[in-house]
Amino acid sequence: MKILLAGEPGDETESRIAALRKTHPDAEFVVASTDEEQMEQIRDADAYYGWPTREVFVAAEKLLWVHCPGTGIDQLTRIPELVESDVVVTNTRGPHVAPMADHVMAMVVMLAHRWRELMEDQRLHRWETEKYHGTYAELEGAVMGILALGDIGAAVARRAHGFGMDIYAVDVQPRNAPEIKEVWDPERLDELLGMSDWFVVTAPLTPETRNLIDRRRLSLMKKGSRLIVISRGGIVDESALVDALRSGHLAGAALDALEPEPLSSDSPLWDMDNVIITPHSSAHTTGLLGGRWQVYVDYLERFMTGKPFPYVCDKRAGY
Repeated sequence: MKILLAGEPGDETESRIAALRKTHPDAEFVVASTDEEQMEQIRDADAYYGWPTREVFVAAEKLLWVHCPGTGIDQLTRIPELVESDVVVTNTRGPHVAPMADHVMAMVVMLAHRWRELMEDQRLHRWETEKYHGTYAELEGAVMGILALGDIGAAVARRAHGFGMDIYAVDVQPRNAPEIKEVWDPERLDELLGMSDWFVVTAPLTPETRNLIDRRRLSLMKKGSRLIVISRGGIVDESALVDALRSGHLAGAALDALEPEPLSSDSPLWDMDNVIITPHSSAHTTGLLGGRWQVYVDYLERFMTGKPFPYVCDKRAGY
């Protein structure tokens, strides 16, 4: 059994691989960083850890399993040969959820209480209480709409509920959640956009969600509302978003995921006072790498012993 690992950032990679070799002495573990190394090593590999390029994947001759270190598998579903194959794809569910939901609420509070301006005033030693009189957005009783109620969307809902917000969501698999007033079918997305003071995008990027929040849907959003994108770029039309922000139709936006990445240095989004941009870093807490490595270790144990995985991605659905 040969396991190919594309590597992982951090200083603990060698010790983690050593632990795997000790636990599974009959398996061959190979670490390859470059595409050229991976194309050579994947030919006779049974399993792969990482995000293979198409060139790497098609070089495989006996691959059975690909494990994605993140939650989104859109990089993998762009490989038609992988989607059409019998290779099983799993992702890392769990470790990203809490920090991403925390990041959303940080963005909400920053936009609601004008933290960009407050921090600039602090930098300039400027005390201007009157400037902020009557300008902060009330969160208690505000409506938050969530696009996709997966693990991350549900975690956002729990936190927003703690702020006294009224939460609604749309999802392809409507479900009950105690913190959420109602979960609707995606056909009611337009209605949800029109009633939300805050709209949070937590959906995966799939053919169905690409450009889902287009110019028309942005125009349907409640005037003075705010948009947060935490999952993937490509779901919101960023050019139309710029226009909606400039016109004042939207009061603000916070974006941790954009398309393309990194965001072009000449994008007008960088310089907008009512926009917060973070570099696709919402999950990067001190415990993230260890957490997602542990998920992989658990899945690897199941792979080696023939036990079923707790969750297998639907390559056609994209999650």
